[in-house]
Amino acid sequence: MRNASRTLVIATIAFGARTAGAEPRALTLSEAVAMAGRNAVSVVRAEGASRNAAAGVRSALGAFLPAFSVSASSNRQIGQTGTTRVENGQVVIVPRDPWSSSLGASASVALFDGGGRFFDLSQARASRVSADVDADAARWQAVLSAKQAFFDVLAAGEMQVAASAQLEQADRQRVVAIARTRAKAATRSDSLRAEIQVRAARLAVLEASTALASADAALARAVGSLEPVTAAPGDTTDPALTLDDAALAALVEEAPSVLGARANLEAARQARRGAWSSYLPSVTASWSRSGTGSGGGPAWDPDQLDYSGAWRLSLNLPVFNQFQRESQMTAAQVAVENAGAELRDATLAARQSLTDGLGGYRAAAQRASSQVATVDAAEEDLRMQSQRYSLGGSTLLDVLASQTQLDQARRDLIRARYDQRIAKAQIEALIGREL
Repeated sequence: MRNASRTLVIATIAFGARTAGAEPRALTLSEAVAMAGRNAVSVVRAEGASRNAAAGVRSALGAFLPAFSVSASSNRQIGQTGTTRVENGQVVIVPRDPWSSSLGASASVALFDGGGRFFDLSQARASRVSADVDADAARWQAVLSAKQAFFDVLAAGEMQVAASAQLEQADRQRVVAIARTRAKAATRSDSLRAEIQVRAARLAVLEASTALASADAALARAVGSLEPVTAAPGDTTDPALTLDDAALAALVEEAPSVLGARANLEAARQARRGAWSSYLPSVTASWSRSGTGSGGGPAWDPDQLDYSGAWRLSLNLPVFNQFQRESQMTAAQVAVENAGAELRDATLAARQSLTDGLGGYRAAAQRASSQVATVDAAEEDLRMQSQRYSLGGSTLLDVLASQTQLDQARRDLIRARYDQRIAKAQIEALIGREL
């Protein structure tokens, strides 16, 4: 009784909070999916990683361009007395110029680096492909989460309707039981059992209201909405699959998870090729020109500076670096092998997920079809038992058993429909397209 009372209090508070506040805005499934694709934390992070990868490609392209820099400075010397010189046999102190200035420019470009820049560019492009695929996969996972939350709201609403029907039936049965008890056609236990069924039905209604409020909050989080939202009643997709097993099997080979693993393998291969460039010489060309001068003030004329410049062509050939290159090559080879194993596992995992998803989808569809007939049969059985009880042809226990079977059949039907919708959404997220 204490647990039941606690549930009643919690459900009343949750239901009251949902109805007393602002009415939730009803979202269609397409609106929920679009909002999740924009606002989900995983999507925002994945898109940021994609932009970083694009910046990495630009940086790899920039390595082929010369580096250029300019500099300028002006300094004032303090506390210097000056220099001396002899004029006409006398020592003369010549004050130093307190200000000195400089101006310079330099440029450098790598003429040859063993092909490392080309490999770095290829690796950066492969990493960008991987980041783009990861962003697409994150969007589909966000869509799946939004659909699950959306279908949770629909299922909770259907549970609330079923609980209301349960309460209405219990109320009618209580009226019949009380009337028969007063007419001495039934014992007092019938009216007491009927009252217990009514209270259980009221508890079911409150629990369904709590579940609906919780599902609404979960949907708001999934779509990233700061205002209360709910699922539009009756708005759902056709749970039927539009492609056969062969077409789905072909699509799963290009699933986002498989494409991402494939891009990671290509990036690892390019990194391994780039590691070989450390064994080759590098050639760099550079140019610099600078000017210096002094004067009595901070302002200076570039035409009055003394200039010097240089061209340099340098060659560097690493002969031995304490086996660091060998260590890099080993690490690059291990990364390639790991990426290859991850690609194989991602492919097998996608195939397994498709097999499990299709099995779950078909089982849920079969259960939903069967439960429709079960609900119809349970409703008819309850109607007959209620009529027989009102005429004295059966006991209240028979009626309550039929009512319990009907309530369970309704819950099983709702669950089967929910499972079928979720199974389809999971297959869509797996292959990365709507069905």
